[in-house]
This record gives sequence, structure tokens and C-alpha cells, in this order.
Amino acid sequence: MHRNFPCGSALWVAALLYVAPNVLMAQTNQSDAARWLAKSDLAPSFAVPASRAAWERQRKQVRAQLWELLGKLPARPKLPTVELLSTEDRGDYVVEKFQFDNGAGSTVPGYLLRPKTIPGKAPAILYCHWHGGDYEIGKEELFQAKHTPEPPGPALAKLGFVVLSIDAYCFGERNGRGPGGPAEKGSNGEMTASKFNLWVGRTLWGMMLRDDLMALDYLASRPEVDARRIGVTGMSMGATRSWWLMALDERIQTGVAVACLTRYQNLIEHESLKEHGIYYFVPKLLTHFDTEAVVALIAPRPVLFMNGDQDGGSPADGIRAIEKPVRAVYRLYGREAECQSFIYAGQGHVYTPEMWAKTLAWMKERLGRTNPMPKVQSPKS
Repeated sequence: MHRNFPCGSALWVAALLYVAPNVLMAQTNQSDAARWLAKSDLAPSFAVPASRAAWERQRKQVRAQLWELLGKLPARPKLPTVELLSTEDRGDYVVEKFQFDNGAGSTVPGYLLRPKTIPGKAPAILYCHWHGGDYEIGKEELFQAKHTPEPPGPALAKLGFVVLSIDAYCFGERNGRGPGGPAEKGSNGEMTASKFNLWVGRTLWGMMLRDDLMALDYLASRPEVDARRIGVTGMSMGATRSWWLMALDERIQTGVAVACLTRYQNLIEHESLKEHGIYYFVPKLLTHFDTEAVVALIAPRPVLFMNGDQDGGSPADGIRAIEKPVRAVYRLYGREAECQSFIYAGQGHVYTPEMWAKTLAWMKERLGRTNPMPKVQSPKS
């Protein structure tokens, strides 16, 4: 049976037949990640205020929001009670092994390396170890050349820095010391620690940073340390710990972060969430801001980022998206040159000799001087 359509209807059907495949093709070409992002309630793009006074007001809000997102963290004491376990003379420096109770059910072991000859008070480095699935290593990274071209602890100590590093949750001596008990180690222990913290209203990432800040409290209290000259550094997870710590605590005067300058929305767009472990995911963060807002809190203190353009965990387009607004914040202080970021062509998730040389030179220049960098006075509202 044949049906007759009015001319207008025929044209409409023809148009529909022409357009429909293109609509379907557009939907097919859009990635699942893009569709998930498009249907999520994300915060608007980070906008840098026109004046320093406006930024100073905004930064207080951003930092307060960060603390809230990390969850209901237990209050930390003014100074941890530290137990010295051993002392070992290694020629140019002495290694002290210590531990402290973090007040949240966990003992935190660490090393402190102090040069044997210190003219007055010395600058100090809080060294944050990496992840890499190396749950057995933790703070032992200080004495290994596995990730850095040379063992970082002795190298920094020989340059006159007091160096401190602790085992993060689930690493080193804390591997198998989570709520799952000694039989649960590695990624299983990390997953359980994350689940536990979410159930009690906080994040594993927040608890890791809390331990780092307790370590910073101890480092700043040491009689041989100049508390005005403390830096932080690390690779991978250690890098992320470094720039988050600088964002949260202004006692840290400078930092070097190698690999893992990650803008979270770009990471999603590249379908690369698998590149990072469960430990650092913070609920609701993207409903407030992305990485650039966190990094901007470091201004105007000097910071150095080094990443490879082939590192799947830190897409280069995301790094560039962070750099632009962060440098604009530094510009408000007249210190744009103090924020440096290098993207190395053809390099992946690595710490090259060139990067290591830059790290040492950066720390010597920013912390080696007797007079610390003068503070920038906050503008009056």
C-alpha cells in the first residue's frame, strides 16, 4: 500500500534522514569521558582576580575549602612526641631513625639526616617518597638511586641540608599496618585504608598530608634547623605531596616537584584515571576547582615543576592549562619568574640527571642563602 505525503513532509523526512546519521556520528565520536564530564556539575573555570587584594581574600576561601574537602582530620598536636630509635655516623652526616604516634592509630617511622658540620642553623628539606607500587620502600628511597640519579638523602645532606623523610601510610614499615591487619599489604592495604577513612568522614590523602605536616612540625623544631629555610621535594606521589603541602602550609619556603603536575579534568579527558592510585582522590574537589587553584596558593613562594610530555599521569595540555592562571597569580606579586615549569619532550615518568641537577641548584639558590627570601606583605583590603 502506498501513502502520499505532502511535499513539506517529504522534505522534512529527507532532512531527518540526512541529519540523523551525522548526529549519531557526533555522539559516537564523543568519548565516554567527555560525556561523563559534560553531565557532571563541575565548578566554573578558575578566574584570577584583577588585584592582589582580591586574590588574598580568595586564597583564604580556597585554602579553607581544601581543608574541608580533605575531611574531618584529627587535630594534630603542636609538636609530635618523637622517639629516637637509633643514631648512625655515616661520615659526612649522621642518620637518626625515629618514630612518632600520629594520634590516629598509626606509628610513623622516619629518618633525619643531619650534616656533621653546620655553621649556625642549617636549611632543611622535607623529602616525600614516591609511590610506583613500591610499597616496601617508602622512606628507604632516601638511600637509593632507583628513582633519582643518585641517592637523594646523602646528596642533599652533603650540600649542608638537614633532610627528613617518613613512611607514608601503607609504605615501608607501615606496609601491612592498616585496618586490614598484617596479612593485607600493598594495594589491598591501600584500598582498605582509603575505605576506612571515607567511612569515618575523611580521606586517605588528607591523612597522608597530616602525617607530612607532623613531620614538618618536628623538622621545624629541630635546634640545628633554620625554620625560615625549609623546602619540600619529591617525585610522582612525592611531587603531589610536595605541591599540596606548599598550598596548605606557608612555612615551606620553596619546593621542587618532578612528575605528577596533574590537572584532574585533563586526566579524565585522556582516559588516564588508571594512572593514579586510590590514595589521593578527594571527593567533591572538582565541584569547587581544579589543580590550578591548589597550585596558585603557593604564590609568591618559588616553586619548580618538571614533567615529561609522554607521562600518561600528567597530560601536557593539562600542565599548560595550570601554568597560565598560576603565573597570572604570581604576576600579581611581581614574581612571575619564581614559578617555573619545564615540560621535557620525549620523556615519560622519569627523573633525569638534568632534572636532578636543576633540583639541587634550585634548593641551593633558594635555601642556601643566609637571609631567607623576604616575605611579601599582604595588601590591605
